[in-house]
Amino acid sequence: MKSLIIHLTIAAIFALASCQTNQLDYDASGNFEADEIIVSSQQNGQILTFSPKEGDLLKAGVNLGQIDVTTTKLQKEQVQASMQALRQRTSNVGPQVELTRRQLVVQEAQMSQLLRERTRTENLIKADAATQKQLDDLNAQLDQMTKQLDVTRQQIRLQESNTATQNRSVLSETGSLAKAVEQYTVQVQKGQIINPVTGTVLTKYAFAGEMATIGKPLYRLANTDTLTLRAYITGSQLPQVEVDQPVTVRIDKGEKGFKLYPGTISWISSKSEFTPKTIQTKDERANLVYATKIRVKNDGYLKIGMYGEVILNAGKAKQTN
Repeated sequence: MKSLIIHLTIAAIFALASCQTNQLDYDASGNFEADEIIVSSQQNGQILTFSPKEGDLLKAGVNLGQIDVTTTKLQKEQVQASMQALRQRTSNVGPQVELTRRQLVVQEAQMSQLLRERTRTENLIKADAATQKQLDDLNAQLDQMTKQLDVTRQQIRLQESNTATQNRSVLSETGSLAKAVEQYTVQVQKGQIINPVTGTVLTKYAFAGEMATIGKPLYRLANTDTLTLRAYITGSQLPQVEVDQPVTVRIDKGEKGFKLYPGTISWISSKSEFTPKTIQTKDERANLVYATKIRVKNDGYLKIGMYGEVILNAGKAKQTN
């Protein structure tokens, strides 16, 4: 009996020591995430070239490939040809008006000559060297010439007005065609596969030779320069944390201990949730916790999905390192 009591006592001591040893020396834990983007096709057609590979680090604005846009280019050229044909239909008012103006100059010269002839005839009548009928004939010619001048001036105004109206009608059609050209130009540009943001290719969904449709995913990438550690804190820890608060994040380096990173709390959930199944024991999963996001600058060692721990107290982090 005494031997049994001794064995039970020793087992209890080891159990207590084991519990003290397993006491957590960090405040929260979770996994690293990244802001992922799925880049999709903006044009329909066969993928002629597509160069990215999984793991490639891509800069924003880099041309990664080309989708066949031959049909769109032909449609654009057809509209441009229609615009050129319309421009040729526009009338140049210059030559026609110039001809009428020359006619007006001749008529004005004739008018001046008739005025001089009338003055001369009036003087001859005073000297009894001409008849009144000659003067009446000249006045009739002057009246007729005045009317001809009015008609010619009116013709010039009508020619300019009619040509302007005709040209406006043609040019209005050209305006709508110009918009169509802009549309096709944008569609041709969308045939180029341009990387929108800087990041690392995580998954490639399409390859050269396949058909692309608008909205079809081509590849998935994430900016891994800065990762987000999604960690969970308890209700008792909630008063100790706030947005923009600096914290220490550590990851396991195996036999070398821990690798420490400075982090900043960027988000705290406004409502509680049950602890995820990946955290701790079944009893602890029944507790309510608050999700947080901690931004950590990546030195190239951190990977998406990697496990990390959070230490709110900087002095505690030095002791555990």
